[in-house]
Amino acid sequence: MRRHRPLSRPARLAAVASTAALAAALTACGGGGGSSSGEGKTDPKAGKKTEISVNLTGEQAKAGEPVKVTLADGKLASVAVTDTKGGKLEGKVAADGRSWTSERPAAPGTSYAVEAKDAAGGTARAAFATAAPGKVNKVSMVPGKDTSVGVGQPVSIVFDNPVKNRAEVEQRLKVTTSDNTEGSWGWMRDYSGKDRVDWRPKDYWKSGTKVSLEADLNGVDSGAAGGFFVKDYRTNFTIGKNQIAKVDLATHHLKLYRDGQLVKDIPVSAGTPGGDKASWRGKTVLMAKEGTINMNSETVGLGSSYNKMVDYSMRLTWSGMYVHAAPWNADYFGSANKSSGCIGMSDADAKYVYGEAQVGDPFEIVGADAKGTQAVNNGYGEWNLSYDEWKAKSALAPGAAPAAG
Repeated sequence: MRRHRPLSRPARLAAVASTAALAAALTACGGGGGSSSGEGKTDPKAGKKTEISVNLTGEQAKAGEPVKVTLADGKLASVAVTDTKGGKLEGKVAADGRSWTSERPAAPGTSYAVEAKDAAGGTARAAFATAAPGKVNKVSMVPGKDTSVGVGQPVSIVFDNPVKNRAEVEQRLKVTTSDNTEGSWGWMRDYSGKDRVDWRPKDYWKSGTKVSLEADLNGVDSGAAGGFFVKDYRTNFTIGKNQIAKVDLATHHLKLYRDGQLVKDIPVSAGTPGGDKASWRGKTVLMAKEGTINMNSETVGLGSSYNKMVDYSMRLTWSGMYVHAAPWNADYFGSANKSSGCIGMSDADAKYVYGEAQVGDPFEIVGADAKGTQAVNNGYGEWNLSYDEWKAKSALAPGAAPAAG
């Protein structure tokens, strides 16, 4: 076995001095040009310094683009891109080993540090900061975190500002389920006039399914007039009991089913046919249990027809169709549709339904005495489309048209 002689004192001092010089050579990148570069430790075999270039540079770099780090010579072993808050952009090294690209875009108004290591042990560093966003887009999400909902409840996201880059946004939305439920995103203009995207299963959810949504939107540009997203969003929920309410406008009855078995048959009176007071038909979803509320016909375009406090109110549409107690209409329960559009029943029956109902329960309404089928955006009307029709509303569907505006 060959023995290596230890370095003499002068040689050791020279080695320490060399290491210090290499450490000082590590540089952070300045502005100017189309890339930033850094230098690192010398490759002892090749006698060359590790050098990189970064596609983003300076203090006002463009946000919304992936970070790309390119090695001048050799092969990359690893790249770390971190921000001042401890966040990290994950990425992958290209097959040829010469470059690395982040999986997510650089967020606006953020400072980043880049550290790259090559296969020979060399290190190079660089830094840049992105420009602050001129406009910020935010979202509202349903269902809320840690909630339990019925089998018809979609995941729904409404955006504060327009979303022109719908495909890019949709790619950042991930729904995970405990039983690999099949489903699709679909875009629409919400009843409020804002852009909205919902995720609907192919069929009603299975009771007990656990669902989570990861909306990794930080750094995504929503497009003209929309602005940047500056944070990620999360929600999770569980599917509750398998319960469906079926309303027949012809027989004037609401039948409540649980796990496919009839649990309650209730006489009702729905909207007066032949005009604006008629009810909507179709598969709708219970949006909210609002309890005792004031109902004023003028707020839904029906003039001075009514203005009263109503108990056990359960909202089905944004346009104002509810299921609720309507004791003033008792003469018509089970025999005629004489309401101003809602599905009314006795106080006792309304109290029962209110107690058993879950937000997200489907209400399937059939019959000729209707003013039409509930629109997709008037509450949650997506179940009135076939699954193929729904999938076609995804921005990632083959041949999908770009957003208008």
